[in-house]
Amino acid sequence: MDPEKILEALDPQQREAAMSLVGPTCILAGAGTGKTRTVTHRIAYGIAKGQFAANRVLALTYTSRAAGELRARLRQLGIPGVAVKTFHAAALSQLEYFWPQLAGVPAPQVIGSKGKLIAEAAEQVGIRFDVAMLRDLAAEIEWRKFTMRSLDEYQALVDARPPVAGLKPSQLVAIQRSYEDVKIKAQKLDWEDVLLLTLGMLQAEPRVLAHVQQQYRFFTVDEYQDISPLQQALLDAWLGDRSDVCVVGDPNQTIYSFTGASSSNLLRFSSTYPEANVISLTKNYRSTGNIISWANRLIRGESSMEELESQGALGVPPVLFESRDSATEAAKIADEVKAQLARGVKPQEIAVLYRVNSQSEMFEKALADRGIDYQVRGGERFFNRPEILQVLRLVRAEMIVPTDKPLYQIVTDSARELGWKSKEPAEGGAVRDQWEALNSFIAIVDELPDGSSLADFVNEVDERVRSQHEPIKAAVTLSTIHAAKGLEWDSVFIAGLNEGLLPISYAKTELAIYEERRLLYVGITRARKELSLSYSKLNISSGRAQEASRFLSLLSA
Repeated sequence: MDPEKILEALDPQQREAAMSLVGPTCILAGAGTGKTRTVTHRIAYGIAKGQFAANRVLALTYTSRAAGELRARLRQLGIPGVAVKTFHAAALSQLEYFWPQLAGVPAPQVIGSKGKLIAEAAEQVGIRFDVAMLRDLAAEIEWRKFTMRSLDEYQALVDARPPVAGLKPSQLVAIQRSYEDVKIKAQKLDWEDVLLLTLGMLQAEPRVLAHVQQQYRFFTVDEYQDISPLQQALLDAWLGDRSDVCVVGDPNQTIYSFTGASSSNLLRFSSTYPEANVISLTKNYRSTGNIISWANRLIRGESSMEELESQGALGVPPVLFESRDSATEAAKIADEVKAQLARGVKPQEIAVLYRVNSQSEMFEKALADRGIDYQVRGGERFFNRPEILQVLRLVRAEMIVPTDKPLYQIVTDSARELGWKSKEPAEGGAVRDQWEALNSFIAIVDELPDGSSLADFVNEVDERVRSQHEPIKAAVTLSTIHAAKGLEWDSVFIAGLNEGLLPISYAKTELAIYEERRLLYVGITRARKELSLSYSKLNISSGRAQEASRFLSLLSA
């Protein structure tokens, strides 16, 4: 492969980043600037130049969707054999390989979702719960582990933590202690345990550490602004005293501090590695000029990044509208969605974004009243469908007895037991919904690297549950802005731009307010062609008046 041919598809900024192959490299990639294209071409160029050995490259991402896209792009460039994994998947593969050698037994099974064990833990300490509480408790557990705090250390600082589901600090500690007990008795691990145990294993076993460091030499880390202390510690262990690492990130999209993530590692990269090559990508290929203008206005004065430069047409101006109340706001948005569909916009190219999960109900009702099909992201609804739970149980059962059947046959045979056929049904309704769900489940096999095993498939499904990576169907997307990160649509509605929602009511400090501002920036930069922002004067749930978000004044500046 001609290395120079690989670079032809890149702009000058991307080309500079792709040619930085030796030593530490930091790519500051603004929204829509071709980050994935740059990273994949850099890896391909390094291999073509003989600088990288494909089997010694490890590309790390935060979601299985991002990992799948990176793998697909590398295959298109004729580069197989590169390990592209989430932090969790990379750690799990090492844990499952070495645990039997060290402990003499297989590694404990990883739970796909914490909800069931947290519910059991809450019951044991006499605390009533609902689905929203379980979700908030899961996030708090993840924060504690990602920041590498023991339960005793957590107890010492819990009084200063933001409120969680209306629980007292003592209740938070009690539930978390009970959760760990329940998990240990079940002989299960959660995904954060996988990282912690892998790190502990590498630190305690020099032979294991030497093996892993010999296996991987060249590292690429995507979304580096979101790295947590635990993930950074694991990356440091994998690197050892070497510095062949390329990190890619955007401090303007740091929106996960509640999980322990911090952009400080990205911003301090050149201090950590004084010899680092730092390249900025500023040419935005996703959004129209008008949309990028709003994004730049929003972040201006607070950002350490250069402003984005739209490479597209100016486009239609973004729309900002006010409604009497939140129900009217949902109805207006649903009417506009219906009008866009009538104009020929595909449903999967439309998204309604909001700050918190509880806002989705009004939009679900408004769209359903108009006969518009929708998909809620982040609710784990796909993986909670009865047919998906059943087919996954059948697939897991196949792991008990070794078989020579190909992975695709195992998965399709399991789906056939539930009535799936390769030919799509003529009828609609529930029959078609079930067929489409099973078909999407089977399609996961096609997204895995060649030669993947049944265990790889099951781990991939569990990882998708963890990272809320649900299949995309031909429907309007409803999503929190957090769950929409990394995605894009032709038309985006951002609703509920009110004080108390965006910024959220518990964002009190300057740093917290700035993170809320970055969250809106992420929402705006999801839109390619059309953008609508809205707020309402009355919260219909509480009956209270509410003010427009302070961030809207920045957009008119």
